[in-house]
Amino acid sequence: MKEHKVVDAQEILEKFDKENQFRVEIGKWAYVVTFLAVSLTIFHLYTGSTSVLPSQQQGAIHLGTALGIIFLLYPAKKAWRKTQKKVPWYDVLLAFTAMYVAYHKIFFYDSILQSRVSGYSSLNIIISILGVLLVLEATRRTVGLPIVIVASVAMLYAMYGNLIPTRILSHEGFALDRTMTNLWYRESGVFGTPIQISAKFIFLFLFFGVLLVNTPIGRFFNNLAFSLTGRYTGGTAKAAVVASALQGTVSGSSVGNTVATGSFTIPMMKKAGFKPEFAAATEASASTGGQIMPPMMGAAAFIMMEYLGVNYSVIMLAALIPAILYFTGIFIGTHFEAKRLKILGLPKSELPVFKKIFIRDGYMIIPLLVIIVTIMSGFTPQRAALFGILSAVVIWFFNAFVRKESEFSLKRVIYVLEQGGRVALPVIAAVATAGIIAGVVSMTGLGAKFASGIIALSNGYLILALFFTMVACIVLGMGLPTTANYVVTATIAAPALINEFGIAPIAAHMFVFYFGIVADITPPVCLAAYAGAGIAKANPFKTGMTAVKLAIAAFIIPYVFIYNPILVFVDVTPVKLILGIATAIVGMIGVSSAVIGYFVRDARIWERLVLFAAGLLLIIPELTTSAIGLLLIAIVWFIQRRRPEEKQSVKEVVA
Repeated sequence: MKEHKVVDAQEILEKFDKENQFRVEIGKWAYVVTFLAVSLTIFHLYTGSTSVLPSQQQGAIHLGTALGIIFLLYPAKKAWRKTQKKVPWYDVLLAFTAMYVAYHKIFFYDSILQSRVSGYSSLNIIISILGVLLVLEATRRTVGLPIVIVASVAMLYAMYGNLIPTRILSHEGFALDRTMTNLWYRESGVFGTPIQISAKFIFLFLFFGVLLVNTPIGRFFNNLAFSLTGRYTGGTAKAAVVASALQGTVSGSSVGNTVATGSFTIPMMKKAGFKPEFAAATEASASTGGQIMPPMMGAAAFIMMEYLGVNYSVIMLAALIPAILYFTGIFIGTHFEAKRLKILGLPKSELPVFKKIFIRDGYMIIPLLVIIVTIMSGFTPQRAALFGILSAVVIWFFNAFVRKESEFSLKRVIYVLEQGGRVALPVIAAVATAGIIAGVVSMTGLGAKFASGIIALSNGYLILALFFTMVACIVLGMGLPTTANYVVTATIAAPALINEFGIAPIAAHMFVFYFGIVADITPPVCLAAYAGAGIAKANPFKTGMTAVKLAIAAFIIPYVFIYNPILVFVDVTPVKLILGIATAIVGMIGVSSAVIGYFVRDARIWERLVLFAAGLLLIIPELTTSAIGLLLIAIVWFIQRRRPEEKQSVKEVVA
């Protein structure tokens, strides 16, 4: 396949992805950053193998080292990243102060535990205030201001909740010292579940992704996708969907995946005849879905496992069918758009041959299979990640010394270990700040208050409660990264759905998880769509709206598995499961054809309404509703088949 790279991928990343806005030059401090990042990666590999430290101490090293690297790498202002030729003295001071206040929990671990009973000293109070402020500043630099604003408002609420006149939200209020020490020293704050999961599982899976980047696995995924779908109607767009699904489950980053695969697929889709907005939206919506695609998914999935107290295999199974339906909807949408525009597939002579690429590169999928088999065998995600890392290293070694396609040297190994530490920085900062928000919820009882508010607003109707929860997730997702968004909504909204409406816990958590993710493609703030638009040179807002249409399944499926949790493997039987999957896929055909405006022929308004309604009836896993939906789709199909096709120019695709 010829490469069609027409944009600077790094430039797009730097523009839309906050985590890529680090200093270009840091002088002699580059050696310090390398040492800290390599040490952080080695530390996690060691503790992941031995589990020698209490979670609070491991979390302190995890966060403290990350904060030190962040202040050395990320400038206070984005504009300074290229103009500053060295790290300013105040950032060096912040880096080592941040490391000390976190490591203080290790040096004085026993005395801090005793202070919970006897009371915290003035030094402990000062350290807790410094620690919280440094976490917020590090998060602002790596993730952005919105999550910092949310956390700051949460802390103000903790201290001044007694001034709120509304009875539902008011509480007694906490003094500054009590608020800060609770957030810094207790398990429900900065060093709570999110940072502990980040230290135990998430870091290892992020490093696993870094290792896979050092193999030609991206090329394998792209070639595999084009060999499977490239010759069919709209083949370039379908290949982009398949490739993004495969790559997204490894990267877990909506923007990063959009840029990585989009720099190759978007120009090809445009050349085939798709409009720039549609090409960018296809890539953005498919890339965003990578966070819900097993086996790896996004970082939030591991936190969900801990919140629910289940094995990760349960999370994987629950996510499987909704993810299939999500990508099926996008795939079908590209098909109908291609049929509408008369866009054919690529010539077979210019496509990779499936058998050849699988024989040549099929072994590259082994690390993913190792992850799946290990988790399904009952091992912890930590152990699965380590086995996956080991298998990825073996493949890296094979590619370097047998295939001669990768570099395997001491310099390269150090680089990879350093990248393992660097890639985790935004996630670590985000989950630490999310821990602040979760800690405030725990201190103030905000979760119960939110539940009361939801019940009052919805008047006890579940559908309204779901709608308000969806809006909250999407609004939060406009400013918060997916992991932080999930922590907040899982702490506040999910318990309301579970306790007040009796929703299955896995379904409630998947509901908030989904809507936190689709914020990446939901206007007005839809960073994945903006990144795709940047590559396609398309209108960003139109790209976002098109992405919403393509990813319509993400807005429908969560409601379905709330009302009938068969789709997330709750109360499931083989017959119900097979019927549910089959009818849901047919339902996605109806929904996708309705939003695109094409089925057998261009659909009239009433036909689109009927197709949409029929699709919804089929997605609901009930025999009666599915039969009605199938009948409605058959009626529209019959009517359109009898209608003469309007004459349009046939667009042949020249690769």
